[in-house]
Amino acid sequence: FFFFFFFFFFGIFSNISGNIGDSGAVFKWILEQKADESIQLIDRETLNDYINTKDFLAVIFYKENDPDAPRVLRHIELIDDEASEYGIYIVKMHDKLMAKKYGYRNPPGITYFRKGKYINYDGDIDDEEEVLDWLTSPANMEMTDHIEQVNRKMFEKIRKTSDYLAVIFYSDDCKQCPRVLAEVEHIDDEADKAGIDFVKIDDKQMAKEFGVFALPAIVFFKPSSKEPVIYAGDLYEEEQILTWLLTQKDPSGDVIEDLEGDKLINLIEESGSIAVYFWNKTQCDICNSKAARKARLKKEKEQQQQSDSGGGSSAGAAAALGGEGEASEGGSETPTDSKHEDDVDGCEQCTKVLEELENIDDDCDKHGITFVKTKDFSVADSYGVHDYPALVYFEGGIPNVFEGELNEEEEVLQWLITQKTEDRIELITRQMLETMVEETQYLAVYFLPPDRLGKPPAYCRSFCSPLSLQEANTVTNTSTSTTSKTTINTSHKPKNFLKNYITRKRKRIESQDKINCNICDQILEGLELIDDECDVFGIHMVKIQDPQLAKRYSIKTFPALVYFRNGNPLLFEGDLQNEQSVLEWLIDDDNRELADEIEEVNERMLERLMSESTLLVVFFYDEDCAECEEILEELEEIDGEADMFGIDFVKIASVDAAKKYDVVNIPSLVYFRKQVPVLYDGDLHQHDKIITWLTSQDVFEIKNEIEEVNRKMLDKLLEENEFLTVFFYEHNQQESVAALEKLENIDSETDNLDITFVKMADSRYAKKWGVTKLPAMVYFRRRFPSIYRGDLLSEEEVLEWLRKNRFRQPELNIFMYALIALAVAFVLYTAFLLQCFKTTPPPPPQHPKQS
Repeated sequence: FFFFFFFFFFGIFSNISGNIGDSGAVFKWILEQKADESIQLIDRETLNDYINTKDFLAVIFYKENDPDAPRVLRHIELIDDEASEYGIYIVKMHDKLMAKKYGYRNPPGITYFRKGKYINYDGDIDDEEEVLDWLTSPANMEMTDHIEQVNRKMFEKIRKTSDYLAVIFYSDDCKQCPRVLAEVEHIDDEADKAGIDFVKIDDKQMAKEFGVFALPAIVFFKPSSKEPVIYAGDLYEEEQILTWLLTQKDPSGDVIEDLEGDKLINLIEESGSIAVYFWNKTQCDICNSKAARKARLKKEKEQQQQSDSGGGSSAGAAAALGGEGEASEGGSETPTDSKHEDDVDGCEQCTKVLEELENIDDDCDKHGITFVKTKDFSVADSYGVHDYPALVYFEGGIPNVFEGELNEEEEVLQWLITQKTEDRIELITRQMLETMVEETQYLAVYFLPPDRLGKPPAYCRSFCSPLSLQEANTVTNTSTSTTSKTTINTSHKPKNFLKNYITRKRKRIESQDKINCNICDQILEGLELIDDECDVFGIHMVKIQDPQLAKRYSIKTFPALVYFRNGNPLLFEGDLQNEQSVLEWLIDDDNRELADEIEEVNERMLERLMSESTLLVVFFYDEDCAECEEILEELEEIDGEADMFGIDFVKIASVDAAKKYDVVNIPSLVYFRKQVPVLYDGDLHQHDKIITWLTSQDVFEIKNEIEEVNRKMLDKLLEENEFLTVFFYEHNQQESVAALEKLENIDSETDNLDITFVKMADSRYAKKWGVTKLPAMVYFRRRFPSIYRGDLLSEEEVLEWLRKNRFRQPELNIFMYALIALAVAFVLYTAFLLQCFKTTPPPPPQHPKQS
């Protein structure tokens, strides 16, 4: 007979089942139960080592001579093996100092370490079941800074208590796993806030049970489904993983908002970044109809039969028989069904695209991109959208059309993020271009080569590398082989010879047009490199693919670049592969110059002009100011004259720019001389007084610096100044730079001598005054030049020479006056002498008759 035998040890019983008649076996079992101490006793050094190396460590602190200690330890030993199944290592310690350190002044007590962080047990230490529940509780095992590593036993318990659970399966021998784990660690807190528990498991066999055969992998468990969902996206994108988890938890997320009419137009104009999906709801409703679904099922069935028919002759015969039966059944097909069959491909795109785009709506919101959809044809037509569906991205009201596959959600999302984060050249339509030409002051348009069967045309060959002649001939031979049978009997006839020749020629050209247009892409990449620089100068760059529109601007070779200045086109005739030459051409003053109009700039361009322009006049105005329009008309009359004096004239409508340069009142005119501002306080409606003020020497002059002038300004200074010194030099010439540094030191001394000192980098104008070698200095006294022949590097010698020439004029005047006075005195004295010593004439002789 077999009986149960119970052994009580400190009030705790253990039972043995077996033959109690074997006294030896019973006695051995009793000794084992008494001597069983499976919990390891450790010291301080071992404790510190275990805290650092064990993920989960439970330490029982007790007194060595406490009579209750064996009973407490015995209770814990009953759960030791089960705790180890959860990865919890239990040890014991009778060090009073360490017990006191962790909060136990009167042991026994249990301290639980999780990755070095500890918590103390405050329940009934004699209830081993309660202790085990406390140790294995997910709330206690959770560590906020890291994803918890669990085993199968712990996972099963967490799975029972958690509604939403994400598991990442990994392995120590996996090279990608550490990087993926590091990425997932970043979203652990966000997932926890969303009510999703996140754990990691190192168990390949367990992963295979859930359908995971490649590590690392992320699996999501939810209460509504027994089978988990495996993540099939990019494991290195943490935001994408988090979005997927939130979508799995709550599939009924926000859908793409549907807008129409003025509300959509206002949102496009006011929003910084917005993506608009244009779709044809009528077509989609037809696609979702019963007839369309029937047509799609029929097409799928036919495709399946065609794939099965290739297995063998018997299968082909069966397929043929089936095809005959279907043909007989389909004899009564209606025209409507035929129409739906033609629209099957479009229906597949129609039903799938919107579903795919719904998945990236939240991702777009995270990147600051508003995503809306519309079925308003009038809005679509205003932006040149005629083919549906279409996706257009607007940034600052500027449109950019998506060219890729709309059903590839990752491609669409990446394209939108790229448009948001990087400066790309926008692709626009003809109507968009016509609107931008009217509204944009400076617009550069890159005309792309038109597609022909997905390939660029023949006249792009000058930029691109064609396929080999062998490939072209192969295409030509294959394309013409099908027509040779039909033309073999008629090709010899004279009336068909020319027609067949033209056909063969056209096919040969089309085959050569199938080229790899790498250079076109390189040109576009180069233009995108200078897109930011163009923005600084207020030049907006777009691209378009419209060969008919290109003909309007006499474009015969693609690609091409057209520069619109207030709607006036200018074709670039240089090398498009050299983006620097393109940029220099775009920002060249001659190309940017607008007839009788002041150039408008933005804040970035104004800063650029500040650093580059020596003399700059800025008109700060407001677009809603009626007075500003009148003032602008007055200022535009002197824009050309100011440019002749070397003064750049621009306007800006920016409150932030006005605050930056301490402009309080709008409108205002500020004159910057080497970034030193001077505010004009006169009447802005009198342009003649403004140009006089701008070119006056008092405003033009900068203290302790030799001013740069041009020909027009120098002529004006020669007319207004009696004494003027001009330093003629060359840019980037070492001798000129050294001389200029020395002459700058005596600028203030020349001012004391009432001599205006300026500089000029114009060798041709210098030859007018007899200067043959630069650098040189010329002193003008009443427009009469004197060339300095000494050493320009000796500032004292130069100053002394100027001083002598300056004060030579009074001595010359006294001498001349003296000579004139002597001459006048001599004339007067001579006249006096002639008058005083004049002899009296003799009396006339008398006539004999008178005597």
